[in-house]
Amino acid sequence: MRPYLLKGHERPLTQLRYNREGDLLFSCARDHNPTLWYSDDGTRVGTYVGHKGSVATCDVSWDSYFLITASADSSAKVWVVETGECLHTFAYKQPCKAVTLSLGDKMAAISTDPFMAESAAIRIVSIADDPRDSSDEPLVTIPGERSRFSRLKFTNCNARLLSAGDDGYVRLWDVETGKEVEANKIHDDTVNDLQLSNDGTHFVTASRDKTSKLVDTATLQVLKTYQTDRNANSAAISPIRDHVLIGGGQEASEVTTTSSRAGRFESRFFHKIYQEEFGTVRGHFGPINAVAFHPDGRSFASGGEDGYVRLHHLSESEYLKSDFLDA
Repeated sequence: MRPYLLKGHERPLTQLRYNREGDLLFSCARDHNPTLWYSDDGTRVGTYVGHKGSVATCDVSWDSYFLITASADSSAKVWVVETGECLHTFAYKQPCKAVTLSLGDKMAAISTDPFMAESAAIRIVSIADDPRDSSDEPLVTIPGERSRFSRLKFTNCNARLLSAGDDGYVRLWDVETGKEVEANKIHDDTVNDLQLSNDGTHFVTASRDKTSKLVDTATLQVLKTYQTDRNANSAAISPIRDHVLIGGGQEASEVTTTSSRAGRFESRFFHKIYQEEFGTVRGHFGPINAVAFHPDGRSFASGGEDGYVRLHHLSESEYLKSDFLDA
């Protein structure tokens, strides 16, 4: 398995996102320019120029017409995927962290970090048919405490919103009222990532407490735990196999104070049911901050602290090596 190495960022990666068909891959980083790639061969299509701060997260519409990004420059921008034109900017007084689109792309949820006297918050905004006509006035504002919301996902046909934060909690909110429906402290440290399964019935988290967990979406009860020996920065669920992919590694600031093996900058495969690790993929020269499965499950992408995106296409023989675990 020879990966494609994609160099389009000068700063560490923060998130990777495939579109629904899987032909496009979007990358966000701590530089200012989200980047678009063809997922088949890693050809760089272009960048989205306009943010003045690091870009934490993004989401793409169902038809791949527009992209929404959240940035530390206190804005979330809506772009035309094909041309890079910025259609609308949601401007706030706090850094934006997490962003997600609803089913049908008529709403977006945007989280803002605590700043000065302002607490963290989630704002649910309406996306007009022509995003240029979208209003900055939120439909619902969900106030937070001093903790940050790192990831957001709409569930239950847009009736509920999942949030993960740096307090270790995953919360379920009523979208219409903004009231908390359920909460569970499933990690002892920051939840770095949250990705839903294809059918939305469960999701996987990744945390600084060196674990990833499989969680029921409706009840927020932990179903499985995947124990690692390093920070878990990102995790994804295979759309076709009982596999969980976890990326992480030792903090970059600590690498030089320990042995060369301590960083362990690999993408790690676990069996979703049996919780056993059955494979690793090396290559990055720093912690892996983002992982994502292609929608067809036959390839995956990883993004690291080293600024590289690596595209891994799995051959049939390589992909079936773990068949004994699926028996």
